[in-house]
Amino acid sequence: MGCLFNFDVERYIAIQNGALSLKDEFDQAIDSVIERGLKNVFFVGTGGAAILMYPAEYILKTHSTLPVFTEIAPELMLMDHQHLDEHSLVILPSLSGTTKETVEAAAFCKEKGATTISLVGHAATPLANLTEYTFVNYAADDTSCESFYIQSYLLAFRLMYKRNEFPQYQQFVEEMMDLPSALLKVKEVVEPRAAEFARKHKETPYHILTGTGIDWGQTYYYGMCILEEMQWIKTRPVHASDFFHGTLELVEEDTSVILLKGEDKSRPLTERVERFAEHYTKELTVFDTKDYELAGISEGLRSLVSPIVCAAFLERVSCHLEQQRDHPLTTRRYYKKVPF
Repeated sequence: MGCLFNFDVERYIAIQNGALSLKDEFDQAIDSVIERGLKNVFFVGTGGAAILMYPAEYILKTHSTLPVFTEIAPELMLMDHQHLDEHSLVILPSLSGTTKETVEAAAFCKEKGATTISLVGHAATPLANLTEYTFVNYAADDTSCESFYIQSYLLAFRLMYKRNEFPQYQQFVEEMMDLPSALLKVKEVVEPRAAEFARKHKETPYHILTGTGIDWGQTYYYGMCILEEMQWIKTRPVHASDFFHGTLELVEEDTSVILLKGEDKSRPLTERVERFAEHYTKELTVFDTKDYELAGISEGLRSLVSPIVCAAFLERVSCHLEQQRDHPLTTRRYYKKVPF
């Protein structure tokens, strides 16, 4: 096993296996919801927790005819969403279980008659106490991405399976059980590259991050919730297709462009950005999930779990940036420090 800087292997594996261990409880909840009659699904949250639901939404959009919406909690309460009613399932993630807007949204959705599920890191918190179904898996910031992804995937897979839309269900669920060890191997393989990236870019003031398809959420999340919030580095997360409708004009010879390449059908869109950036900047960094072996994971599931793979290796980048920049990932100026 390779040496991972400032990383607790046993804790990581335990947290991801904890997410997987919720499967049977998820199944019971989803089966009950479907028996009652289900018209649509909402993922509702605030900030990073909501963004981490994007891949599950993408999976439902590309494998199911069940309408799915991902909404920002405070906006949902103001917008009078016409699809939210007593036949809706609302999934609300919040690691702390205390996120004010998400707690308020849970109460709002219950008033509308919707069935609510919370995904939290701590029991007996306001959100956990409010929802009809509550699922608890402790995680910290450095492990929460994969934990939330795994949970949302298990929920999405079960929804599609019960609607006879996902014949790969049994195979993929079995393969998911191998994912934590495969992700750990990804971290070990990427470690030298993550350390080198952090050394090279510790003073870089600005990054353009781009991705597409099922990986777009992780691209957006990493720019906003990690580089901006946790490192105070300016970023421009942009969808690979939108890159050519404005952002390309910001690319100069020394502009850092970070490209996340996944393995779903939208991969040609990232390849287009890569071809462009190779010509116009010397600071293109490509992280391609195809470069990493995932033991026990079939090709079909690989294309779906690429955001989880990206989260695993980007955590290594974050850890080394923290060291190189002497800027703890827990340091904040405003968040939970001042009223806003």
